[in-house]
Amino acid sequence: MRTLGIILAGGNSKRMRELTKKRAIAAMPMAGSYRAIDFALSSMANSNINRVAVITQYSSRSLNEHLSSSKWWDFGRKQGGLFVFNPTITPDNREWYRGTADALAQNINFLCDCHEPYVVIAAGDGIYKVDYTKVLEEHIARDADITVICKDMPKDADVSRFGVVELDVDGRIVGFDEKPASTNLNTISCGIYVIRRRLLISLLEECIEMEWTDFVRDILMRQKNNKKIYAHKLESYWASINTAEAYFAANQDFLKPEVREWFFRTEPEVMTKVEDNPPAKYNPGAKVSNSLVAGGTIINSEVTNTLVFKNVFIGSGCIIRNSVIMNNVYVGDNCVLENCVVDSRNRIEAGSVFRGTPDHVEIVSGKGK
Repeated sequence: MRTLGIILAGGNSKRMRELTKKRAIAAMPMAGSYRAIDFALSSMANSNINRVAVITQYSSRSLNEHLSSSKWWDFGRKQGGLFVFNPTITPDNREWYRGTADALAQNINFLCDCHEPYVVIAAGDGIYKVDYTKVLEEHIARDADITVICKDMPKDADVSRFGVVELDVDGRIVGFDEKPASTNLNTISCGIYVIRRRLLISLLEECIEMEWTDFVRDILMRQKNNKKIYAHKLESYWASINTAEAYFAANQDFLKPEVREWFFRTEPEVMTKVEDNPPAKYNPGAKVSNSLVAGGTIINSEVTNTLVFKNVFIGSGCIIRNSVIMNNVYVGDNCVLENCVVDSRNRIEAGSVFRGTPDHVEIVSGKGK
């Protein structure tokens, strides 16, 4: 069944603190060698979705450079392709995207020009693998108008940063509560939707007429009694990285053998833009345990429970624990980093000490992209 993919990748969050001052959340480096958007793109490519549009807005230069060639996700083809849409200022429209529904509505001509009968809409900040073919089969079998991919969270999980859904016995969504202060429910929306293209166009035309801008509030919540909106439960790993602590935790999850097995050794693969870096080098004095180390990196010190991204230099006498060090970082001698996220293209002077906690990570900010 032919399907069109749309990734909403223009978002930013103040809860990411300094990490998104220079990049969109979807462009955040992940798991040593990836970007957050790679997971949504790879799920679509692996589900034979050949035409994908990425809608960007906030600080999109880094993301646009990452997407400059579609070959890495096998979208460079005659039928289909990878399209990147930024806000367009015209005599009739001088607005940036005012919300998720408005971002789709401002690109409604793209939807009208396509011929795929179904659309998958996904957020760019999710870390997961999904077979959309199975989701679409369930969507058609239920005769659903909209299918929302959902996840059951642990009973003690904080769901206040998610949209919480209420289901009936058949799995139909009968209630939405967007970012509740408190709730007894623990099933959340993953921000991934399947919908018929013509229905989506009709709903967006109504949004344009009524000047509605948000997909959840103005489409899902308004239509829950008029349209058949069902949940598809995701049983495998999923994480959203829309806070600094969530970003830190999602990267730390890749140090767990079962998570690495799922993403790195279980087909289908997660694809990304590949750089020609030499293997990591461990000099005398290096002691690395339970860590992911990317290519182009040189280590001279103790590194534990840490993700070290590409082209990082770590000097002698350092103690680095429970941290995330992004691309192109220089760490001088005798530094201590614990529960930290070190932003890309940063230089840490010799003898520096940075300590955070898992509940409030220390952000060591740089100026790179």
